[in-house]
Amino acid sequence: MSTEVKSAPSEAILAKEPSEPLFSKRNKKLLSDPLNDSNPITVQVLGICSALAITVQVKQAIVMSLSVLAVLIGGNLIISLIRNVIPSRIRIIVQLVVVASLVILVDQVLKAYVYDVSKALSVFVGLIITNCIIMGRLEAFALANKPWPSVLDAIGNAAGYGWILIVIAVVREAFGSGSLMGFKFIPDAWLISNGGFYAHNNMMILPPMALIVVGIIIWIQRAKNKALIEEH
Repeated sequence: MSTEVKSAPSEAILAKEPSEPLFSKRNKKLLSDPLNDSNPITVQVLGICSALAITVQVKQAIVMSLSVLAVLIGGNLIISLIRNVIPSRIRIIVQLVVVASLVILVDQVLKAYVYDVSKALSVFVGLIITNCIIMGRLEAFALANKPWPSVLDAIGNAAGYGWILIVIAVVREAFGSGSLMGFKFIPDAWLISNGGFYAHNNMMILPPMALIVVGIIIWIQRAKNKALIEEH
């Protein structure tokens, strides 16, 4: 009596890997780390120029933060989607073309809807093209990761950039102009010019004071998190 021997299949059947949750622990870190431990301004020291130049008013800081957010999300998403077809030798050129197109689009929207802020920001909207934060995230993250993590990475880094800008702008506008978002909170009767006791610190609206405020934020951040202190 013959026995039938079943041969093993020629190709191994691979078990399907479970998909990663949208907000897994790893993905949540993409959102949270840039807010503190990997902040693009205070830890990576990127995007300093705009932090010094456009933080005289809170409104300008908010608009710049939203502009960077839009460009970074769009750039990361597009580069991640086409990452497998970008020739390595021209990847920087492709990234620049994508970012430049998005910046032009954002610039036109600002001119159409918030022209006064767009005029105040001047060339710094166009200089988003050369913002090291954006090019760094495209090169270091979007080129090697799927679209969803790339979007989260963009949101996290833009938020980390934005909250630093807004904090600096709040301090500079409050002490330099006695106002926030254009609304004065110092009564005219308090001003020395009107016989009061308070005078606006006009030095706060100068770029060097923005650098000092950034330095104070860095000092506070490292005082709370000793792991950020560089060893020499």
